Amino acid sequence: MPFREINSKMVEATVVPGQKMFSQRGAMLAYRGEVAFTPNIQSGQGGMMSMIGRRMANEATPLMTVEGNGTVMFGHGGHHIHVINLPGDTLYVEADRLLAFDGTLQQGTMFMGSQGGVMGMVRGQVTGQGLFTTTLTGHGAVAVMAHGGVIELPITPGRDVHVDPQAYVAHHGQVRNKLSTALGWREMVGRGSGEGFQLELSGSGAVYVQASEEKL
Repeated sequence: MPFREINSKMVEATVVPGQKMFSQRGAMLAYRGEVAFTPNIQSGQGGMMSMIGRRMANEATPLMTVEGNGTVMFGHGGHHIHVINLPGDTLYVEADRLLAFDGTLQQGTMFMGSQGGVMGMVRGQVTGQGLFTTTLTGHGAVAVMAHGGVIELPITPGRDVHVDPQAYVAHHGQVRNKLSTALGWREMVGRGSGEGFQLELSGSGAVYVQASEEKL
C-alpha cells in the first residue's frame, strides 16, 4: 500500500522509480526526494467520447501524474481522507472525490444510466450525483475525500444496504444499485434532504458512507 495515514485529513504516499501515481491537482501539500508533477488529462476507458461527455457534464477533474523517488503528502480542502485497498475489482466513485490513487489501476468512465437504466439517470439528476462516474479497476490503493469521516458497510447477498444519496461516497464489488423512495421519520420531522429518495445497493461488495449529507 503506497499510502500512510498521517491524520484524518492527510496521507503520505511513497513514490518509487518506474511507477506512477495520480492525484487531484492542488492536492500536494509537501514532498521529499526527487519527485515530478505533470498535468494529466485522462479520457478513461470510454475514450474520447467518454471524456467529452464528462466535460459536458462538468465532471472532468484535472489530475497530476506523480513520478520519481520520494514521499509526497496529500490533502485537499480540509476534507477527511479514507484509503481504500482494491483487491482486483472495480471501485465506482465520483471524480471530485478522488484525492490520489495507484497508477497501476485502470481508469474508466461509466454512464450511470448503463448501470441503473433510466433510474440511474434519474439518480444523477435528483440526488446531485453525476450522470457519469469514474471507475478504477485492479489491485491498488485509492485515497478518497469525504465530509466527517467514512465508514465501510459490507454488502452481502440477501442483505441489501440503503444509503442516503447525499452520504454516498463510493462502492466496489459486484453491486447493483437503484433509486427508491424513502418516505420515513426523517421526512416527517423535517430533517431529510428533501428529495425523499435513497440508494438501494445489493449483491456482493462494500459501500462507503460519509458522516455528512454535504457535497464536496
